[in-house]
Amino acid sequence: MATTAQAAIQSIGVANLPNQRHKIVAKSGATFTLMVAGESGLGKTTFVNTLFSTSIKSYTDNKTRFKRPIKKTVEIDVTKAELEERGFRVRLNVIDTPGFGDNVNNLDSWQPIVEFLDDQHESFMRQEQQPNRVGKIDMRVHACIYFIRPTGHGLKPLDIEAMKKLSSRVNLIPVIAKADTLSRKELAIFKQRVRDTIIAQNIRIYQPSVDEEDQRAAEHAKSLIDAMPYSIIASEKDVETPDGRVVKGRQYLWGVAEVENEDHCDFEKLRYLLIRTHMLDLTASTEELHYESYRTQQMETRKFGEARPRKFDNPKFKEEEDALRKMFTEQVKLEEQRFRQWEQNLIAERDRLNKDLEQTHASIRALEQEVEQLTMKAGKR
Repeated sequence: MATTAQAAIQSIGVANLPNQRHKIVAKSGATFTLMVAGESGLGKTTFVNTLFSTSIKSYTDNKTRFKRPIKKTVEIDVTKAELEERGFRVRLNVIDTPGFGDNVNNLDSWQPIVEFLDDQHESFMRQEQQPNRVGKIDMRVHACIYFIRPTGHGLKPLDIEAMKKLSSRVNLIPVIAKADTLSRKELAIFKQRVRDTIIAQNIRIYQPSVDEEDQRAAEHAKSLIDAMPYSIIASEKDVETPDGRVVKGRQYLWGVAEVENEDHCDFEKLRYLLIRTHMLDLTASTEELHYESYRTQQMETRKFGEARPRKFDNPKFKEEEDALRKMFTEQVKLEEQRFRQWEQNLIAERDRLNKDLEQTHASIRALEQEVEQLTMKAGKR
């Protein structure tokens, strides 16, 4: 009986629901927001353009104190683009963050990025509370690529603290930048050190979902998990290999470091994870895990419609703010000293004038007495 009912259900077209879902998604397209974060000078902007095989993010040219042009992102920059492949459109948002680690005091240097992530959750939550929710703007970050400097020693304390703060708000994917600066042996040792630190510090990084029913997909997902943190080489230049192929990579005296060669780096695995296999999983985990966690926390700790308390303190201006505060304090002290001196001078001048006034009164009384005496003498005569 159960078999007959199952056959009847299959015959009425329920199996076409995935096709209908595919048509709906293909018609509406998808939105994906990617963030890159980490220290300065690790090629975050170059990586974005290499990942999508197009110049999505342009460089910002700034000047150093020695007037040498450099390519550096100095503030959180949002770049929007639309990619289309085989009739399917993806609205792409790329969040390029300023690199940190250049200042003498890097305390809370990741705070602007944390505030940005919270602001996007806050904005979406407020839009959901409105009577009309048509046309909602969703800028929640679905994946954050965190760049690690290839030192060969392990994670820096700055990286550990930054990753802890970010991992609680976004799907964090650590990558080792400029992997062509390390040998295979050095890279393997460095990867293991990073993994050990992540486990020891309880840093929650993104774990690709594993489909146990599809053995091939499950094996590939496990290989993606085992490869973290991904070693990457980013380059927008086309170079020619010794065997005559033209590839994206970097030219060296010893040969070519290829971007899309899995024997050279994990760039292709990372692209596979972000775009081909787990883009929907990243968006779903953002919705179900990070956004719901933020929403629950905010709804439990504040009243409906109340603004979120902000603790934003931009470290970029912190030293300048401290210097201005110190200067202001010194100016106040100087003014207080001047006021006290002026007050003392004023009191001294008052005492002098009072003394002169008393002497004048004494002289007047003496003159009055002398006048009285002269008047009495004149009356007697």
